[in-house]
Amino acid sequence: MRSLLALLTAMVMTLVLGPVVMVARLLRVPHGPHSIYARCVRHWARAISRAAGMRVRVLNGERMYHDRGAVFIANHVSWFDIFALASEVPWCSFIAKAELRRIPLFGFAAECVGIVFLDRDNRKAAFESYKVAAAEVQRGRAVIVCPEGTRGHDYHLRPFKKGPFVLAIASQCPVVPTIVYGAREIMPKGSFRIRPGTVELHFLEPIATTGYDYEHRTELMSAVWTAMADALRSDYGVYTSEHAVAEGA
Repeated sequence: MRSLLALLTAMVMTLVLGPVVMVARLLRVPHGPHSIYARCVRHWARAISRAAGMRVRVLNGERMYHDRGAVFIANHVSWFDIFALASEVPWCSFIAKAELRRIPLFGFAAECVGIVFLDRDNRKAAFESYKVAAAEVQRGRAVIVCPEGTRGHDYHLRPFKKGPFVLAIASQCPVVPTIVYGAREIMPKGSFRIRPGTVELHFLEPIATTGYDYEHRTELMSAVWTAMADALRSDYGVYTSEHAVAEGA
């Protein structure tokens, strides 16, 4: 019943809010922290979260706010990671896989609110998408990236792809390592059953990108990965035997 309620809520909210952001784009309504786009994203995510019985607990919430934009690097084990982050991070956008752009209504509405779609099979196109996202960060937006690439089956931190750190360096804005914990218990990968629960968003100390360039992207990636792996181990008892670097964008 909970799964059906969440699905129906997602459909209804998309049907209601999707046309709103499409019309706003047609009328050239500007983006911003208090824009109709930002409000619709938050209302959409919070409605689905409530329908699923998900509560969000925020740790170090002051680290969500920056004078300029920021790149939030988050782990990824469930679709509810996304709903939790979109519910709380102000004026946020996501790097999403290109396949989601093809979902009727949702895909275009997501594009209207600023979601950047990434073709993971086309390296050149992927880096062009990161350039677009970097420009959004420089405008003051929070762009959220899950550099593990896909959802994991558990909380151990998997290797990161380098592309998101090219984005961060291009923006010259802070990176905020972010631990999302509890979403797997609500809906794990490979399951459609939803159980109510609490998701914790744990924002770690921001890492400045000043002084990094393209040649040092691996160093930035390793610093972020290490901070997140250490927090998962010390605060949640989650250990990983993997390393920071993954092949590909």
